[in-house]
Amino acid sequence: MSARDWGVLFVLCGAIFLEGIDVAMLNVALPSIRSDLGLSTGELQWVMSAYVLGYGGFMLLGGRAADLFGRRRMFVFWLTVFLLFSGLGGFATDGWTLIVARFVTGVAAAFMTPAGLSIITTSFAEGPQRDKALLVYSGTAAGGFSIGLVVGGLLAAADWRWVFFAPVVLSSVILAAALALLPRSPRTDRAGQGVDLAGSVSITGAIVLLVLAVERASHTGVGWTLGTLAAGLVLLAAFVAVERRSPSPLVRLGILRNSSLVRANLAGLLFAAGFFGFQFIVVLYLQELRGWSTLQTSFAMIVIGIDAILSPTLTPRLVRRFGNAKVISGGLLLAALAYALFLPVGADWTYPVMFPALITLGLAFALAYGPLTIVALDGVEEREQGLAGGLLYTSFQFGAALGLSTVTAVNVAATDSDAPADLLDGYHAALVVPLAAALLALLVSVFGLRSPRGKALAHDDVPGRAGTPAPH
Repeated sequence: MSARDWGVLFVLCGAIFLEGIDVAMLNVALPSIRSDLGLSTGELQWVMSAYVLGYGGFMLLGGRAADLFGRRRMFVFWLTVFLLFSGLGGFATDGWTLIVARFVTGVAAAFMTPAGLSIITTSFAEGPQRDKALLVYSGTAAGGFSIGLVVGGLLAAADWRWVFFAPVVLSSVILAAALALLPRSPRTDRAGQGVDLAGSVSITGAIVLLVLAVERASHTGVGWTLGTLAAGLVLLAAFVAVERRSPSPLVRLGILRNSSLVRANLAGLLFAAGFFGFQFIVVLYLQELRGWSTLQTSFAMIVIGIDAILSPTLTPRLVRRFGNAKVISGGLLLAALAYALFLPVGADWTYPVMFPALITLGLAFALAYGPLTIVALDGVEEREQGLAGGLLYTSFQFGAALGLSTVTAVNVAATDSDAPADLLDGYHAALVVPLAAALLALLVSVFGLRSPRGKALAHDDVPGRAGTPAPH
């Protein structure tokens, strides 16, 4: 890649790093925020839920907007919004200001992220060059989350407001670099491609309600959860009906005939559910049962961030040799192994005993996440790259919400009291969830490998290799 190519990749990696570090820093700063602002448990929950709803709910709309209105334009505009509302969060003096700031920040990320991803897929030639760029990009995203755990602990120890001000500084640098380095794309021809307002409203409402129902399931009654799910499904059905009749649909339903894309999204959803659910239970174990501090917990889990090193170095070599499908399956198998290793966790486990599970999970993420991204975008027409990216990140986000909600519900149901033995019983029951999710994702992957037409979850040959046609 040329110096200009690396410059573009630097900007886009900076943005996805910003998104990862922003989420992770807030996670570890929540206790400090609650203490300073006097938030109730419900308000504190909404500080996290607001971002999830904005991010997950508007991702598909964000991906399509990048295709219709220009990827660079959407990236720069929403990066600016991200910067402004992150700063607003730092000045918050009450819970609702913070909640609104987090919701808009999530919406900004929902538009910015698929725009950045589609800039990569349209700026780098399909094949080894694009694969390398995507693997570097995915490694940076994971690194942002891992580093954010530690940085967030350090900043929160000084003043939790720096958790919001630090992203302002970083996003300002990225914005300046984006204006200088990102190529101006030709004006998009939107003839016959009007904005699908009815489709936009129905799918955004459907996803918001579905994510809300899943994310709040462990905090509300069964009736409220079922009612919210039903409303979300009704809007989803309305969206499908609208898209079938729309002359310029928000989501061309035919894209779902791409079996590789569908399987990659399903495997990604299950992988994210297991990954984030597992981390949540580990944090509860270390802090509730073992009494570790936020900073100790952050340093303990940073080893998972080894994927930031392995994704751009080891994974491309494995993909070149074995193909995306086998690498993804290997990563999912390692994820299942990591969860199984931690499943019998005891009340007095030392860190060296936990270490094999955590390092294995980092390796699993390195092998699965980047190749899943490659497969989900492979063979998709350039004019729909933003949409494909939006679909993938919606799957990841919904999977994360599903995993967190499920492990929380199982943990609460299996915990009879605050006694150490009962807490441990709850963790053991909840840890079955990520293991089951990883095994299901592995099943999806293996099924793809056995596809009779060769259009597996990921192709066995790298697109662009001599003598090997790029499968679609």
